[in-house]
Amino acid sequence: MTSTDATIASRPRAQPAWKRLLLSEYLVLVLTVLYFAVMWTIVPEIAAADTLLDILSAMMPLLVVAIGQTFVLIVAGIDLSAPSIIAMASVVGASVMTGDAGYANGTGFEIIAGILAFIAVGTVIGTFNGVCTTRFSMPAFIVTLTTMMFFSGAAIWYTTVHTDASSIGNLPRGFIEIGQGRVMGLPVSLAVVIVVAGIAHFILSRTVYGRWLYAVGLNPKAAAVSGVPVRKVIFWAFVISGVCAAISSILYTGRLETGTPVLGQRILLDVVGAAVIGGVSLFGGKGKILWTIFGVLFLTVIDKSLQLMGLPIASVFAIKGSIILAAAIIDAQRHRLLVRG
Repeated sequence: MTSTDATIASRPRAQPAWKRLLLSEYLVLVLTVLYFAVMWTIVPEIAAADTLLDILSAMMPLLVVAIGQTFVLIVAGIDLSAPSIIAMASVVGASVMTGDAGYANGTGFEIIAGILAFIAVGTVIGTFNGVCTTRFSMPAFIVTLTTMMFFSGAAIWYTTVHTDASSIGNLPRGFIEIGQGRVMGLPVSLAVVIVVAGIAHFILSRTVYGRWLYAVGLNPKAAAVSGVPVRKVIFWAFVISGVCAAISSILYTGRLETGTPVLGQRILLDVVGAAVIGGVSLFGGKGKILWTIFGVLFLTVIDKSLQLMGLPIASVFAIKGSIILAAAIIDAQRHRLLVRG
């Protein structure tokens, strides 16, 4: 064998185009653009300026809670309690600042007190999930499923105690602007999401804790041997998820102008699905905030297009469920390809 032959033989083989596309972090963005182009021919109003703004507004609260879910998925966990955190935070926060005998009503600090109440609820529930998962070595699925059931019921009970109605209204106008307001045509909520996404990206890509998250997700035993505080890493992932769900509740409650115990009831599939569609691995150790943004955008565009087509709710859930299942299959194939190299 000549030196030229040896050089050629030593070069890594070029991957097939389909494999490069499957492993590309921009796969979902490409699919979103293609889907949007097809839908443009079927429902041209999807490209209207108002529709695009509606898509952007609908993305914001879902993206925040999906960012929190991303942290938990990276450590190979799952947080099913996000919808109940959103609901519980909504009614507690609304009860603090509402004009309907709110606890902080008339103090001049209604909005600040309400927002702190939202965050407190998310922090407490996230802490509970983290303690049960790490201290008692309970499966995250069981812990967060139980939490979801308990606080979904607690939110309804709390609302009935605070008011005779099924929701808590008469929220301060300044708070409502957080969810509904626009500045220069763009949603105010966009600023909130940019801050949350920026902080999350910084944590994952520029901090020691971010490196620990990926290490724990890839191999917790090896991470522990290397000196990574595995329990603390997982604990704080659940706390972050709880706080993100609470911030999402602020945006959702502002959009609806009311605190309601059924808020976020149907978004669990979207929260987990958006992250997985974007490329965050269910096996742990893999994920980026950018990928989650792509996943939320894809799912929101699909949701809006199905609404414009006038499909019944059953068909919408069936289609979205099929898409998320396909994303899970793709995630499994990606994991297999990465393991085999």
